[in-house]
Amino acid sequence: MAFAVKLVNMETRLEKCTPIVEEDKYKENYEKLKELLSPQVKELEIKSLKKSVKIGGEYVMLRHELTYINPTAIAVDVDDTMSREDLVKRIDFVEHFKFVYLGRELTLDLLAIRNVSGDPDKFKDTVKFVSENTSLPLVLCSLDPKAIDAALSVMPIPDALPLVYAATKDNWREMADIVLKYKVPLAVFSPGDLNMLVTLVNTLLKCGVEDLALDPGTFVGMNGLRYTLGAFTTLRWKACNDDYKLAGFPLIGTPITAWKTVDGDVKQKMWWETITAALLMARYADLLIMHSLEGWSYLPLVIWRFNLYTDPRRPVAVEPGLRIIGNPDEKSPIFVTGNYALTYSLVSMDIESGKVDCYLLITDTEGIAVECAVPGKKFLPENIAELLKSSGLENMVKHKVLVIPGKAARLSGDIEDATGWRVLVGPMDSKDIPKFVSEKWKPDVLKEILGDDVFKE
Repeated sequence: MAFAVKLVNMETRLEKCTPIVEEDKYKENYEKLKELLSPQVKELEIKSLKKSVKIGGEYVMLRHELTYINPTAIAVDVDDTMSREDLVKRIDFVEHFKFVYLGRELTLDLLAIRNVSGDPDKFKDTVKFVSENTSLPLVLCSLDPKAIDAALSVMPIPDALPLVYAATKDNWREMADIVLKYKVPLAVFSPGDLNMLVTLVNTLLKCGVEDLALDPGTFVGMNGLRYTLGAFTTLRWKACNDDYKLAGFPLIGTPITAWKTVDGDVKQKMWWETITAALLMARYADLLIMHSLEGWSYLPLVIWRFNLYTDPRRPVAVEPGLRIIGNPDEKSPIFVTGNYALTYSLVSMDIESGKVDCYLLITDTEGIAVECAVPGKKFLPENIAELLKSSGLENMVKHKVLVIPGKAARLSGDIEDATGWRVLVGPMDSKDIPKFVSEKWKPDVLKEILGDDVFKE
């Protein structure tokens, strides 16, 4: 029953029940359950040799109805007219983009290679070069079937699965043959015409192409955005609320179009690209293709994505365990806090800004802040004791003193009993940690407070 409840809440996968997958007598039930639990929007996997990105796989339109499953993937473009130096520059930007937010590393996801030259051989060479110099999955962008065929021929399929972009009303037959040959997913592109889009989807499904993504067109500017947001919303509504199978595929947005359609300087184009991307992310886009290489363009997007795709049923939490801040030694303090993401973020930032070298022990409070976790019996002494043993801190320091939050002061005795360590009650607010360390983390002061020489050999 517990497993069934988790399945209904999308907290686990059916395949984790190994008997139903492996034993023949359950085969019929497995197929029925698989169909019953399949998402309204098909899930697609795009992968390289080292990384995998999943798009789609959504069950609901509104986040509070359940949760959103796979965060919108962000791809940055390169093209086959760029020099090797420019390609490497753009690859490095995407590979190394990272922003730490509430204890999580926010990154970019894919590279989109565009066939700007119109030359299949040049496109093939660029795809080969990029695939050999990145760990990221790829989107191959060309409306020329010959160019796509040439590019796929130099990729390590099936270990890598790029997304082919795109089939249109003019090339769908050739594109269908190619993706069936290589067994890779295919985007369907019909800008401004939803009827043609679903007609193409229906035709490709009949041809045996099942792994599809839909691009109804991204039009920038006030009038263009009105249509674009309406088209994306209509497709997701039909998939989630009307069970319309022809709309039940991941949606692709191309804010990159701002660079061709917006008048003005580079910053104006980047501004429109960024705002279009943010709007599309809020309106069900599962994959975005971007052009800018400026950090200010992506920072609001990755933070917005993080918040949008956080499960509303659970507090935002970081992984429990030991964090080493600065360059602590065997006499450095050990602070304890909970794993609520905002708590961890504030505590770690206050420690770092105060240039305090220390160990930070993060106990599992189920993502609840300390002031609530203490009365709610989530800040558990036994959890802290287990973390101490598993972290190996006993062998890293020459003292046995833990500094707990001031808001957990009433648990100091219980923590001492559970761990066998002395407990020092720290400040009520983490901003006072640097002052606390400078004033109290001294041998003579600690001896006066604890009545013992904590640093004795």
